[in-house]
Amino acid sequence: MKIHLTSVFVDDQAKALRFYTEVLGFVKKHDVPVGGTDRWLTVVSPDAPDGTELLLEPSRHPAVGPYRTALVADGIPAASFAVADVPAEFERLRALGVHFTQEPVVMGPVTTAVLDDTCGNLIQIVQSDA
Repeated sequence: MKIHLTSVFVDDQAKALRFYTEVLGFVKKHDVPVGGTDRWLTVVSPDAPDGTELLLEPSRHPAVGPYRTALVADGIPAASFAVADVPAEFERLRALGVHFTQEPVVMGPVTTAVLDDTCGNLIQIVQSDA
């Protein structure tokens, strides 16, 4: 068994697509209209175009608002993305105007940082030296 698809709830799919592709560097995989303005909109890593997809899912369900508000208030990331070098990625993203809620922190064999995806979520980047 392997993870095929996971999702993050986003306030605005077009804005999320721009952030996740133009800033974070993911690649659009699927963009299918599903009614109204909603889309089945996924991105993938350019290093694994047939790998796990991230669904940029509309956040209109009534449970999403309280859930995301609680996560953000507690500083809990909605997703975690692996990078080769957290300090370098932190500097690259910060130069692009990305807001970080946690600068790089070394915790034993991992280094993490947490950013605001501009669409209602905190996202962790992680480097593992294990």
